[in-house]
Amino acid sequence: MDTPDISRTRLREEDWLAAAYDVLTASGVEAVKVMPLAKRLGVSRTSFYWHFKDREELLEAMVRRWEDKNTGNLVARTEAYAESIAEALFNLFDCWIDPELFDARLDLAVRNWARTDTALQARLDAADIRREQAMTGMFLRFGYEQQDALVRAKAMIYTQIGYISMQVTESKRYRISLMPGYIEVFSGKPPATRDLDRFLARHR
Repeated sequence: MDTPDISRTRLREEDWLAAAYDVLTASGVEAVKVMPLAKRLGVSRTSFYWHFKDREELLEAMVRRWEDKNTGNLVARTEAYAESIAEALFNLFDCWIDPELFDARLDLAVRNWARTDTALQARLDAADIRREQAMTGMFLRFGYEQQDALVRAKAMIYTQIGYISMQVTESKRYRISLMPGYIEVFSGKPPATRDLDRFLARHR
């Protein structure tokens, strides 16, 4: 009779995903392998197969997490209730402050990974289109013309991708201090005091 792997009772699927995330964001997708992950977690390789069929299934789970977290949350923030374009943009800017809403390290890792994976590149392209459409729609709701809305959305997307690819390091306080200026740049009008106050209140 086989002895059960006691590591199965200690480790969850989430533990494997967390370990894979750490390796992916630090060293790239080529370093995400079952045996090194098992050693990192201090268990036998057998434990992995209680949760995933193979490495490809683990990688797929990570991609789905990226799609749900980064693109899903970003789209949701563009659709959140807002009384003005400034408030709508502040809702979106929550993503740039709260890593629980948007994980910049994961976004960079996926973009780097997609350079050598055509199937993933297609999913990344689809995600970028979805983000662009969501941001464009946000401007359209507040009366911007289609072309104007699209250009403003693209400006925001390219700015954020620049932040991510350059791995810009700023304190939360400093980044927040810049955001009223970004609101004016992206929308063409400064935020009202009440919009800024509501934004600052939830990030104190």
